[in-house]
Amino acid sequence: MVRPQISNPTIKSTLIGSLLALTASVAFAQDHFDPKGKQPSQFTIDFQNEQRGLLPFEDERDYEESRRGLLATPDFKQILTEDGSVAWDMESYEFLLGDEKFDTIHPSLQRQAFLNMNYGLFEILEDNIYQVRGFDLSNISFIKSDTGWIIFDPLASKETAAAALKLINDTVGERPVVAVIYSHSHADHYGGVRGVISDEDVANGVEVIAPVGFMEHAVSENVYAGNAMNRRLFFQYGVLLPRGPEGHVDQSIGKNISSGTTGLIEPTRYVSDDIEEITIDGVKMIFQNTPGTEAPAEMNTYFPDLKAFWAAENITGTIHNIYTLRGALVRDALSWSKHINAALYSFGQDAEVMFASHSWPRWGNERIQEVMRSQRDTYANLNNGVLNLANKGVTVNEVHNVYEVPMSLQNQWSARSYHGSVEHNSRAVINRYLGYWDANPTTLIPLSPKDSAPLYVEMMGGAAPILAKGQELVDGGMYLEATEILNKLVYAEPQNQDAKDMLADAFEQIGYQKESPSVRNSFLAAAYELRNGVPEGASIETTGPDTIKAMPTSMWLDFLAIRLNSEKAADMNFTINLVMPDIEEKIVVELSNATLTHIVGYTDDDATLSVEINRSDLEKVMTGEVRLLDLIGDDIAKSTGDTSVLDQLASVLDQFDLGFELIPGTGAQDLTKEANPFAQPALANTNGG
Repeated sequence: MVRPQISNPTIKSTLIGSLLALTASVAFAQDHFDPKGKQPSQFTIDFQNEQRGLLPFEDERDYEESRRGLLATPDFKQILTEDGSVAWDMESYEFLLGDEKFDTIHPSLQRQAFLNMNYGLFEILEDNIYQVRGFDLSNISFIKSDTGWIIFDPLASKETAAAALKLINDTVGERPVVAVIYSHSHADHYGGVRGVISDEDVANGVEVIAPVGFMEHAVSENVYAGNAMNRRLFFQYGVLLPRGPEGHVDQSIGKNISSGTTGLIEPTRYVSDDIEEITIDGVKMIFQNTPGTEAPAEMNTYFPDLKAFWAAENITGTIHNIYTLRGALVRDALSWSKHINAALYSFGQDAEVMFASHSWPRWGNERIQEVMRSQRDTYANLNNGVLNLANKGVTVNEVHNVYEVPMSLQNQWSARSYHGSVEHNSRAVINRYLGYWDANPTTLIPLSPKDSAPLYVEMMGGAAPILAKGQELVDGGMYLEATEILNKLVYAEPQNQDAKDMLADAFEQIGYQKESPSVRNSFLAAAYELRNGVPEGASIETTGPDTIKAMPTSMWLDFLAIRLNSEKAADMNFTINLVMPDIEEKIVVELSNATLTHIVGYTDDDATLSVEINRSDLEKVMTGEVRLLDLIGDDIAKSTGDTSVLDQLASVLDQFDLGFELIPGTGAQDLTKEANPFAQPALANTNGG
C-alpha cells in the first residue's frame, strides 16, 4: 500500500479524515490514490513514449557505477526513531523495482528513481573509502584512517546516521570516529551528527571540520522566511504526497529526506583558505572552498594519496537548483561552473575515483573528467546562454520558453536537470542579474491575482464559458493553456470546485510529464490540494534545538521584528536593555514607529526595562521551554524597570502558521502548535535543494 510519508525532519504528519480514506486501498499500477485523480491521458502517454525514443537509454554506465562495490545490504528497509515512528522507509518505493514503465512518470525520472533505490554499504576504494547510500536523502561516507573513521556528511537524522555507522562497523570491523567533516551548510549534511559522535567525543579530541561561514549559513539561510519555506516545501518535496506512480517517486539527489531527529555540533575547525591542506590521523586531505555554489558555504576535498576526489554537492547525478522552489537566494551558475573548472584542473587531472554527498561514484580518470566537464559546461551555458537572450530582449517571463540546453549536453545523463529544471533555472539567472521585472510597466505594479482575476472572468463571459474552453484545452492536451484561464477562474471564484478540479486535472498531467521531481511534486501536490484542500493533521514540532541554540541573539531579535504586527504596535514606544553576562554581550532593543530594531554593543541609560540574563537561560525562551517573565519571576533573570513592556511586545507578535493557502479555495489549516510568544519556531532545514 502507498502510505503518506513526511520527508522533512522538522515535520511529523498524521494525516486524518479524507487522506486516510484516499490511501486505504491503493494499488500501485491500477488505482490512483485520489478518487478524483486521473490516469495519464493519451497526450501524456504519447509524450512519454516520445521521450523514451529521444533519451540516451543506450548509455547504461550509471547502472553499473551505482551498483559497484556493494558489500552489505541490511535486513531492514525502515529505520525507526526512539518513539517507534518511521524515520526512513525504502520499502514504500519498491514499486519502482519491477519492469513496468509507468506513463505517470517521465522515463528519465523513472530511471533516476530506480538508480536511487540502491540501499546499503558500498566499497568505493578498496580498504580505504566506503559509503552508505539509501539511508537518507544524502550519502554518508567513511574514510579509513590510521586508527578510526573520518566521516563525511553524517546524513540528516541521528537515527539514519547511527544505523549507517552500525552497518559499516558490523561489516568491516568496528573503529572509532576520529573526525567528522561537514561539506556544507545544508541540514541533510550535518543533521545526523549526534548519531555518530557526541559532545563528549568532541571534548575528547574528535574534530569537526567545516568550511568558513558554515555556522552562520547553517542557522541563517531559512530563518527569516522559514515558515513560508516550510509550507512551500510541501510542494517541492511532495511531503504529503503518497508514494506511488501517481505520487512521490524520488527526489533526484536521493529518495527523500528522513524524518528523524536533527542535531548540530559546532565545528572545532574551519577551512578558511581557498585551498587548504589538513592531515588527520594519517589521511592527507586538500580542501577547496567553493562558496556561492550549491550552498553559501561549501567545500570539495581531494585525497592526493588515494587519488580520490570528494565533490560535495557540487557535482552529483543531476544538474542542481539555481533557484530552489521552496525559496532561497538565487545561486550563481557562473561561479558554480568556475569552481568545478578549478577542481577539474586542480584535482580532476589525476583523480581515479570521484564520489559525492548524493548519487553514486564515478571511476576512471576519463569518466571523471567527462562528468566534471558536462556539469561545468551546463552551468556555464545556462548562465551565458540566458544572458545572451536577455541582452537580445528576452525577458524573465519568456526565457524559460526560449532557452535550450545544447543537444550535446541533453544527451548526457550527468547533465540532465532533475533537482533543478531548465525552466525555473533559466528564469533564476535573469532574476539574479536583472530582477523580477520584465521592464513592461504593466507588470511593475501588478494587481493581486484576486483583484485582477474577476476582470478576466467578467470579460470572458463568466465561469461557464471558461470551464467549457478549459475542458476543450484539457481534452486537447493543451495543459499549460488550460491553466492560464482556469487559474484566473479559481482566483475569481475560490469556492468553484468544478474550476479547481479541472485545474487539478491539468496540473496532474503536467506533473506526470516533468523530468524534475521538484517540478513534478509541485504540480501533483497542488492538484491534491485543489481537489481535497490543505490536509488536516499535519503538525510542526520544534526539532533541532541545537540549531536554534546556535542562533545569534541578534538573528533571533531580527526574526521577532519580522513577526511584529505594525498595526497592533502603532502606539507603542519603549526601549529594553538586554544584557547577557555569560557571553559578555549587551543589546538595546527599541520599539518605535511600529518597528522593532536593535543594536549590539550598547545599553540605553533611559531604557524602559533592563533585563540581565545568561544567554544559556535565554536559549530556553528561544526554544519554547519557558517564558521570559517566568525566568524573571524565578530570579533566574534580573530586571529593573517596567516588565509590562514584555507583555506589550508579546501581544503584538504574530505567530506564523504553516497551514496557509498556497492556492485560493484550498482552505487554510491550523497546523502549528502554540508556543511561548518569544519562541523561535522550527527551521525549514530541508535545504538540500
